[in-house]
Amino acid sequence: MYIAIEGVIGVGKTTLARLLAPGFQSDLLLEVFEENPFLSDFYGDRQRYAFQTQIFFLLSRYHQQRRSVPGLLEQGKSLISDYTFAKDSLFARINLLGDELDMYNRVHEALAEKILLPDLLVYLRADTSVLMQRIALRDRSYERNMDGDYIHQLNQAYEEFFSKPYDGTPFLVIDSNPLDFVRQPEHLKWIENRIRETLKLAPFQSELPLCDQNCD
Repeated sequence: MYIAIEGVIGVGKTTLARLLAPGFQSDLLLEVFEENPFLSDFYGDRQRYAFQTQIFFLLSRYHQQRRSVPGLLEQGKSLISDYTFAKDSLFARINLLGDELDMYNRVHEALAEKILLPDLLVYLRADTSVLMQRIALRDRSYERNMDGDYIHQLNQAYEEFFSKPYDGTPFLVIDSNPLDFVRQPEHLKWIENRIRETLKLAPFQSELPLCDQNCD
């Protein structure tokens, strides 16, 4: 079983992947974004550093997926990832133009043919205002001057992407606006149940209601 979690910057993908892994007895595949030497410069000058940033991410994600995913699944292990290979192209469409975008698309298309698709993609949705609050709370140095308009643009791109069929991969949309799966165990349980129900993976309860902190 291979589950990937997707969503805009700050939505909580990595946190959710870590919290879900024990319940599914899964290994973790986490995106290694801190190693991108262009990332900090990119947030300071998107136009100048966009191509370098995108190509580095594309090749890094490709090598990580090719090294890790097939071997784990061949061993019969379950896997939860906090990103998908396909997501890189969402950023490219926003950040690149003209010849740079054409070149990126050719490379991405060639590499994507060799990438295994997840059994389920979980899309965490959140309003841009909520995303900005979560980004501020985690206080990463290179995100302190994050442009709200850029996050909103990304959010719109994700919404458009998941409004239509996604390359045959089943996906589950979770509205994370009212959720606090870190501090509210029942919220995490609800998400896990939704995933199990979608995959028909026992045990699960059909239509398990979301219970807030005031539930008995």
